[in-house]
Amino acid sequence: MANTSDFKNGLVIEFNGELFSIVEFQHVKPGKGPAFVRSKLKNLKTGKVIPNTFTAGVKINVERVERRSYQFLYSEGETMHFMNNESFEQTYIDRALIGKPADFLKEGQSVEILFHAETETPLTVDLPAYVVLEITYTEPGDKGNTATNTFKDATVETGATVKVPLFINTGELIKVDTRSGEYSERVKA
Repeated sequence: MANTSDFKNGLVIEFNGELFSIVEFQHVKPGKGPAFVRSKLKNLKTGKVIPNTFTAGVKINVERVERRSYQFLYSEGETMHFMNNESFEQTYIDRALIGKPADFLKEGQSVEILFHAETETPLTVDLPAYVVLEITYTEPGDKGNTATNTFKDATVETGATVKVPLFINTGELIKVDTRSGEYSERVKA
């Protein structure tokens, strides 16, 4: 058992019967009354961030989690197959656990999977912040049309659709932000 003085960003705790990661926290000692800890907790199952206030010194259950490096192998329906980079064991994870960023997973790409140490269940799958993908289809580009903020749809090699500027053509490489799914920049080959 730990208490609120052990809080740090990224610490995983059990709260209300579910696992939460501490996103941020602040110890507050008002001039009058007891001290408390104001925090933001991210639910590892739903991804929702909630604010919560703990009384200073209250006992909390710290959960042991392990972050392991995996390689994405392939997707089969709603099941995604990953291989541990150290032991070469394969793990199967439901696409719903990854969410929207699963659309940007390329075969052979490295990811980090957070596991609950006692139950060996996967909690989250973290992709790199940016991935470089090739455009497989988009309408022909307008050469020199770089000054406007107009976008068109483009299909990338993973099958996802990304909004790109008008000057981007089929066959070009782009950098995509996996957190928002937005175009970041064109990559020179």
